[in-house]
Amino acid sequence: MRLVLLGPPGAGKGTQARALGEMWKIPQVASGDLLRAAVREGSELGREATRYMDRGQLVPDELVLKLIAERLAQPDAKAGFILDGFPRNVAQAETLAGMLDRVGLKLDKVVAVIVPDEEIVKRISGRRTCKNCAAMYHVSFEPPKKPGVCDKCGGELYQREDDAEGTVRERLKVYADATRPLLDHYGRLGMLSKVDGVGRTDDVEKRILSAVGETSSPKGSS
Repeated sequence: MRLVLLGPPGAGKGTQARALGEMWKIPQVASGDLLRAAVREGSELGREATRYMDRGQLVPDELVLKLIAERLAQPDAKAGFILDGFPRNVAQAETLAGMLDRVGLKLDKVVAVIVPDEEIVKRISGRRTCKNCAAMYHVSFEPPKKPGVCDKCGGELYQREDDAEGTVRERLKVYADATRPLLDHYGRLGMLSKVDGVGRTDDVEKRILSAVGETSSPKGSS
């Protein structure tokens, strides 16, 4: 299975990608994870990415695509992969298609996890993080035993700037503006399925499996 999993921040696509990857014995490939790993390891691509990040600039598509290409060339991706949140625009999608075509491969499916903005705002703005040990909580879904205090170390809980409601709404607007053409692109190619991302994690997983024509038992893909 070669799958692209799309969705706004907070939609739960990372959780689903990890679960499906374990089920199908194929890697979850998330561009953000690759970027952070390259920077941490100090690789050539990581050092190049750091130069942009240190200036507060976005890492160029070309560099992100190099990281993706390197990862998909590794042996564990031969049986398939799940691209988590990538591509982010039509230009990346076309480059990805060309990259796969050169090695005789193509995507099997693109699934967009759809979650209403208000649900996303509730999910993200309710997050609280421990200043001491970085443990995560949620004021509604997973609250600490004592408000504002970490269960694990007693540290102070705070709301990250990225999790503030205004920031979340702006991120959602940017995502929608960038992704709408991408969804239209994959829709025209007949590759796109949209699934409801609201509800229990295992229910969303079943919807994704149904969308890609799979069961809980992986078929694999050549």
